[in-house]
Amino acid sequence: MKLFHKIYPNENATEYLFILHGLFGMLDNWHHMARKLSEHFTVITVDQRNHGKSPHSEEMSFEIMANDLALLMTHLDIEKAHVLGHSMGGKTAMKFADLHPDKLSKLIVVDIAPRKYKPGHLTYFQAFKTIDFSQFETRKEADQALSEIEENIGIRQFLLKNLEKSDPGYQLKFNLKPIETFYPKMIDTMEFQWLINAPTLFLYGGKSGYITEEDKLSIEDTFTEVEFKEIADAGHWVHAEKPIPFFEAVFIFLH
Repeated sequence: MKLFHKIYPNENATEYLFILHGLFGMLDNWHHMARKLSEHFTVITVDQRNHGKSPHSEEMSFEIMANDLALLMTHLDIEKAHVLGHSMGGKTAMKFADLHPDKLSKLIVVDIAPRKYKPGHLTYFQAFKTIDFSQFETRKEADQALSEIEENIGIRQFLLKNLEKSDPGYQLKFNLKPIETFYPKMIDTMEFQWLINAPTLFLYGGKSGYITEEDKLSIEDTFTEVEFKEIADAGHWVHAEKPIPFFEAVFIFLH
């Protein structure tokens, strides 16, 4: 599968950085951070399969998504790169490190561990299945419908980026059914074939709770050269909530 992607070129850079978004996300979520990081690297943001403008498929797994990234690197004639992944994208990035260590320079995993999580997105799946977005003439109407399920306007704005104009009304950009089918495995414990020897940074929000002290111990069992960096006063969307310390942490680790 050829993934939709956006390149932020830097003619003077000798290193590449791929960025993978999380569940219900898309490459646009990372535009500002990618532009800033492109001052130092050639940055490629990616829509993972069944998200954004990438192709839809009934097949979905972290192995398949890791292979999607490897194929994109081959297509772009990039032999080796840094990979940064947030949440679901962080798990894809970890699986990429497991399956394609020869293609990886350094790995950055943002606010996710390779453990099992409680299902925290079920209300969103239900909303996307039950709300008829084709009946809305404006995004404000869609926002009002979503507000009955999600009070946080920032999260609603994030979710509503997945709407695109259709006739009539709006339709979803992502492919809901295979994502929902994959979801139990998405939030399950990851298994690795090998130890991950690439230099790895787990970057997480201090208020998130997605990475615990217990997680760090289990991570160290698999990742042989690992660092942990907490971004104070940040939740799960670390890069959006605290962009300056996030950028600094990424820049320092990659240099």
